Amino acid sequence: MSLANSGSSPSDLTLPPKTPPPPPKLDASWDRVCACSFGHYPWDDWKRWALAQGLDPKVAGQARLLIREAFNHAWEGWLQIICGWDDDGLALFEFGRRAPEKALRQWNVLMRTDGFRGDIHPETRAWTWGYLRFDAGRLHDRLLLQATIYTLSRQPLPEPKTDNAEP
Repeated sequence: MSLANSGSSPSDLTLPPKTPPPPPKLDASWDRVCACSFGHYPWDDWKRWALAQGLDPKVAGQARLLIREAFNHAWEGWLQIICGWDDDGLALFEFGRRAPEKALRQWNVLMRTDGFRGDIHPETRAWTWGYLRFDAGRLHDRLLLQATIYTLSRQPLPEPKTDNAEP
């Protein structure tokens, strides 16, 4: 039956609530990333999605760089979790939306240190492998704890071992 024959007008129809599309899948497989064309890498798709969801362009751009660097520089697995590779960037998006200035500061430290691999030494003013300034060291410890808690919360706890032997 057509709308004209139904006796209803378009204004009488109830449209389903508008739900945002899910974020694009951040698939860190080498084959998947290498098959992408310029401008269509997972981090590019993620940035377009984040902008469409209303994330500030500066925040979305910095998050895109973070996602890309975590992959391209093969940051440690726990750090890739922090950088969105485990949840398709949802936590990264929420952090950027909830506290954009704090997110930018944190992400700048991650970029400055190349995923906590080194930092700019205050005496030599040169980037030094294995050296972390105080702010980076504190951030490292906090993020490692967050990643550990997240990982453990997703894993079933092992059954406690019981010793059935008589004393």
